[in-house]
Amino acid sequence: MLKAVIVDDEPKAIQGLAWELSNFKEEIKVSATFTSPEDALIYLKINTADCLFLDVQMPTMGGFQFLEKLGETDMAIVITTAYDEYAIKALKHEAIDYLLKPIDSDDLKESISKIKKNSNKNLNASKLESLLLKFNSKFDKKRISINTDGKLMFLDIDDIIYVESDGNYSTLFLTDQKKIVITKKLKEVDALLPEHYFFRIHNSYIINMGKIKTFIKNEGYVIMDSNHKIPVARQRKSDFLEKL
Repeated sequence: MLKAVIVDDEPKAIQGLAWELSNFKEEIKVSATFTSPEDALIYLKINTADCLFLDVQMPTMGGFQFLEKLGETDMAIVITTAYDEYAIKALKHEAIDYLLKPIDSDDLKESISKIKKNSNKNLNASKLESLLLKFNSKFDKKRISINTDGKLMFLDIDDIIYVESDGNYSTLFLTDQKKIVITKKLKEVDALLPEHYFFRIHNSYIINMGKIKTFIKNEGYVIMDSNHKIPVARQRKSDFLEKL
């Protein structure tokens, strides 16, 4: 018998999920429910469970912050959210499962099957963060999420002029002349940015195609709205021209 814990700031959401889980009472049992993530953390520090149904959007502490405080866990984690149905399905293959509110019985049955296999073993906060960032970049084309100084920041893509690599770090250059340094390689940043708007023009640079002021063909560089000159790598020149 699997032991489950539910954490959700909405009592009705907890009631609905608990009722759905009761249809699988021979396989899974709800051992505790919490509307307060702080209380849930206290409980999980001294009690064990096989799986955790966790609301990703809570006012006092979101899903990322919750798992960050919880630390590494062997529990199977199932995120419950009101995000778009198609976005949820697109992330089903990841190491974490998502359930769309209101919970569908067939989806729940599938999640319970995954819990039994415990494919989410050793999930930690960084893995959840990666999934949340990927989710945001795929399904909110006007904003991206980045982790800097221990917090998640949401940036409008129109505010990003270009990104420069520095080994394991990347610097985002913004329209307000500010810079944001993050501990991600350029290829990781590239995966977050919608390709329709951004292009990796060089091994060390990603540019916002909408922020190009001038393309100097003969010398092989672009001038951005910020007046910075960015080189165009030879091997990327043909692809760049196709995007213009």
